Amino acid sequence: GELDRWMLSEVNAAAAAMVERLDRYDHFGAAGQLSNLVDAVSNWFVRRSRDRFWAAGRADTGPEGNAHKLDAYWTLYETLLTIARLAAPFVPFASEAIWQNLAVTACGSSVPPSVHLTDYPTGVESLVDRDLVRRMALVRDVSSLGRAARAAEKLKVRQPLSKVEVILADASATGSGPGDAAWLEAHADLICDELNVKQFEICREPDRYISRAVLPDLKKLGPRLGKDLPKARDAITKADPALLLAALHRDGKATIALPGGGTVVLEPDDVIVRTTAKEGWVAAEGPQAVVVVASQLTPALVAEGLVREVVHAVQSQRKTLDLEFTDRIELAFETSSPELRAALERHLDYVASETLAIRATCGELTATTAEPLDIDGHPLIILIHRAGGES
Repeated sequence: GELDRWMLSEVNAAAAAMVERLDRYDHFGAAGQLSNLVDAVSNWFVRRSRDRFWAAGRADTGPEGNAHKLDAYWTLYETLLTIARLAAPFVPFASEAIWQNLAVTACGSSVPPSVHLTDYPTGVESLVDRDLVRRMALVRDVSSLGRAARAAEKLKVRQPLSKVEVILADASATGSGPGDAAWLEAHADLICDELNVKQFEICREPDRYISRAVLPDLKKLGPRLGKDLPKARDAITKADPALLLAALHRDGKATIALPGGGTVVLEPDDVIVRTTAKEGWVAAEGPQAVVVVASQLTPALVAEGLVREVVHAVQSQRKTLDLEFTDRIELAFETSSPELRAALERHLDYVASETLAIRATCGELTATTAEPLDIDGHPLIILIHRAGGES
């Protein structure tokens, strides 16, 4: 699948980049490439593959097998083995432990007995899809900016929001391709899942959601302009931000007229751009995009947020009870909060599906001494029974 091709592209591109840096004795740069690769595996590939890892069926291509599950496991296996070899000069003992557990234990004498006896990976260029790597990086960047926007407004990750708008930067300035908007729209479900929002749109009218102010960078302009700095500051702050930014993006420079005569040529580094979201929205900006997230919460969204907090609480209690990931349970809830009770009753099926519960009820519990939990200010007692077993 696409995610597997992306992961293999990242691994092989990182291997080639690390070899190039190590050949120049740039060990710090090589370690940075390795760190980025590990981040890509753990914070993107593994997270985005969880549904495949936990899908029903065996990880094989047989009649009762699940080929997608097999692809996910095999890609992760190959990736971890390659990382062990790439990391061997940097973390020799950890790399050896990975190699022994994944390679020697599984394959025996058909593989080298030590990771330090393997050839160092150089990357296979034919397995690297550069366009896929670049565009998946854009998806990850948009997701990261969306999380930053939520954090700026102190909106919990588990609180669903209504909408996210993505304002792509000028393609000529960022090197982005003409199909990036279509690519993001094709991956709208992924982005919505990452950001816990209901709707995704590519914004083609930025003024509806953000305003921009362009300010002079006095530390950079001061030495260059000297006594003309006050005039330049006035001219920059009074200039139309949209026109000024368009010129900087398009041409890499912009010429502004000074009061009383004369001109100044500005480069992108000469100005500071401040982006402010309009009321009801919160924004975060990166080199390739501005991501704007709706911050207004409706009663329905608040109810969904409460239910997700309940799911999180149930999962925590499953761990406390040492339940296996695959153990089925029976759930019962009691709360004196009308708001939380209404939210639970509306979403009991969702709670059950997310917690592997064969039954979930909400009412008055008898013969329980459990202390109520605090769910965003609402008291809740949770009773968990292993299906067919003890609580």
